[in-house]
Amino acid sequence: MVSGGETVLNTATGVNAPVHRRRIGYVFQEARLFPHLTVRRNLLYGKWFARASGAEFDRIVDLLGIGALLDRRPGALSGGEKQRVALGRALLADPRLLVMDEPLASLDEKRKAEIIPYLERLRDEGGKPILYVSHSASEVARLATNLVLIDAGRVVASGPATKVLADPALARVLPIREAGAVLTATVRAHDDNDRLTELSVSAGRLFLPRIGAAVGAKVRVRIEAHDVMISRTPPQDVSALNILPATVTSIRQGEGPGAIVALQAGEDQVLARITRRSVRVLGLAPGATCFAVLKSTSVAAGDAGG
Repeated sequence: MVSGGETVLNTATGVNAPVHRRRIGYVFQEARLFPHLTVRRNLLYGKWFARASGAEFDRIVDLLGIGALLDRRPGALSGGEKQRVALGRALLADPRLLVMDEPLASLDEKRKAEIIPYLERLRDEGGKPILYVSHSASEVARLATNLVLIDAGRVVASGPATKVLADPALARVLPIREAGAVLTATVRAHDDNDRLTELSVSAGRLFLPRIGAAVGAKVRVRIEAHDVMISRTPPQDVSALNILPATVTSIRQGEGPGAIVALQAGEDQVLARITRRSVRVLGLAPGATCFAVLKSTSVAAGDAGG
């Protein structure tokens, strides 16, 4: 095992650095804050290990948005607030690597939505490599740049997260309702009347329930395969706002009635989960042109972010 270019554990050569000198920050599923200490003193406990400067303390507090919590004790914090404080404590120890072991697993959906933007900011501005462990495809789609997919203790795929998640061959590994793809998009406009956000993707435009990103911002959008319909001709008079021209690249059929159809839409790959009968009736085969159809409301708020 290597941390910051230095080998800290190698059983073959007998290298085994003491744990407290490996400089690997760890964030657990539970925050594990010291209940008798204020938030400030919990954070200073991490700072003590690295002798971080006051400026670094202020930077981490600002990065995680916990300035208003400094004088509270953990018992007065929400689950999301506790996890942000735990992150700050780990960062102030100045780790070479930050390991996060399912940090959102114990939170409800509201608290997850609260903390994910901070994790995105930490990924982009924290300046530390992060090893993020999760069973949630939606979390991985929002946060990961590179993905290692492990099944039954064996690595079955690795590479850029957008490519791994959109690989139809991996639908058997992921829970079937979590199969899908991740598109990179740019925010074009917000419609205050309809409460929609308009995005530009490589194949055209996407409309989804309004998100908080600024116009011009780059965002990721996760589209689940079971939400995508396929039409061989341009749909007319339908309620779905998102219609992207596409080409079938592959079809993977399982043992049941379903099939995963991989579609090339511009520079992006989209997955559609439909029935075998639909594949047959539509005459779908690699190379066939079609349209991917998606209701705007199918994209959950948590499936779009920075």
